[in-house]
Amino acid sequence: MVRIIRHLNLKLKEALTSVIPVALIVLVLSFTVAPLPTGTMMAFVVGTIMLILGMGLFSLGAEVSMTPMGEYAGARLTKKRNLKLLVAASFILGVIVTIAEPDLTVLATQIPSIPNAVLIGAVAVGVGIFLVISILRVVFQVRLKWLLIGCYAVVFVLSIFAPSDFIAVAFDSGGVTTGPITVPFIMAFAAGVASIRNDANAEEDGFGMVALCSVGPILAVMILSMVYRPDSAAFTVAQAAVLEDSYALRNLFLHSIPHYMLEVAIALAPILVFFLIMQFTMLNLPMAELIRIGIGTLYTYIGLVLFLTGANVGFMPVGSLLGSELAAMPVKWLMVPIAMIIGYFIVAAEPAVYVLTRQVSDATDGAVRPKALKLSLSIGVAVSCGLAMLRVLTGISIYYMLVPGYAIAIGLTFVVPPIFTAIAFDSGGVASGPMTATFLLPFAMGACVALGGNVITDAFGVVAMVAMTPLITIQIMGLIYRIKHGSEKSNAPQATQADETIIELED
Repeated sequence: MVRIIRHLNLKLKEALTSVIPVALIVLVLSFTVAPLPTGTMMAFVVGTIMLILGMGLFSLGAEVSMTPMGEYAGARLTKKRNLKLLVAASFILGVIVTIAEPDLTVLATQIPSIPNAVLIGAVAVGVGIFLVISILRVVFQVRLKWLLIGCYAVVFVLSIFAPSDFIAVAFDSGGVTTGPITVPFIMAFAAGVASIRNDANAEEDGFGMVALCSVGPILAVMILSMVYRPDSAAFTVAQAAVLEDSYALRNLFLHSIPHYMLEVAIALAPILVFFLIMQFTMLNLPMAELIRIGIGTLYTYIGLVLFLTGANVGFMPVGSLLGSELAAMPVKWLMVPIAMIIGYFIVAAEPAVYVLTRQVSDATDGAVRPKALKLSLSIGVAVSCGLAMLRVLTGISIYYMLVPGYAIAIGLTFVVPPIFTAIAFDSGGVASGPMTATFLLPFAMGACVALGGNVITDAFGVVAMVAMTPLITIQIMGLIYRIKHGSEKSNAPQATQADETIIELED
């Protein structure tokens, strides 16, 4: 118990240092150039406290429960040497963790022109298919960069035929799908699958799964838009509640918490059922380990309830109001550096970032340090927020940023160590989590509405931008690493002989 309390204190300190900079920026702006209603600011303060507590509990719970569950499941399914079973289980897992992802629900509620169930179902199937592709890549040792080149070629060709109103929405869906539920479990599942290989590239191939799973939703929404053919991608802008006194503030959160308790329970239930089926049919873990995982799941549950309540009730309305107030400034171009500053700090408040940095550090034996990875992510997100504000101000098509951005990212895959490519593309999905969906997207939407722009084509896409720029900054970090250290083991060619792996699956 003492060890758990110490660990929790450490996680709370990490969460505090991540959230406070964002809170201070908002407070400074509200007292200077972007005045906000007092009630809204009080809700923001309460939401900030909930975010800190929620992040601390979630990151502890993810380490204790989500990561071990994924690793156990991935390793055991692969050891069965049954390809059909592995494919079926991977597809089911991809579907259920996507349906469980709160970020996707946040995005779906802001696009009422397509029913939530239809949008979420299509995205879930897309993730399930690409999780299967990802697992087969690890099993058969296919180079990640060739898959990424092929997948994004299909994405951009298909985008030519998809309705223009849904291009930005489709790319945004790819970013929000890989959030706090999906990332810990899928990354751990990939690590479990790769862990039973005995070749030099096993740990390297444990990364890249989140990257490929981010492609599935983009394709799914584009295909859905061509089949479903809604008149337009309508949207809703977050509205701040009118709070007359502290009782109204209290009631706002008390009425919201049960909603998120149910939402997170529904989200986690399929994953727990999947794991319990694995436990009774394949794993047979000791009772002590099951109790440990159960306690970790409780931490995860409480943490996500607090985090999502704080983000949706406290942060989302502030993001929208702040964007509209800044857009009303005489010098509107100041929105660009302000958005970059917010983006630089807000990525540190993403829960899944902790999971990624820890697993990267462990897999590379500390060669890729968490601080360096977080700095690269922060720089990438800062650039993406600046570009997103340029789009809001000028109405530039998202193609003029996504096509060159992905071209540069794909080009870098030929000159950086493969593990940095995998980490970079995983990082893109990780960076675009709930803080992006509940703060940056409403921020862009509020600014766009105030400027009289087209929200669907100009504001949507900010999540996609946040998911794209880390692909470049982290690979640049890998290029610097390669120049500095020369051709080392991290840049060794992959094994090509079948006898170098113990994975021999049967049809």
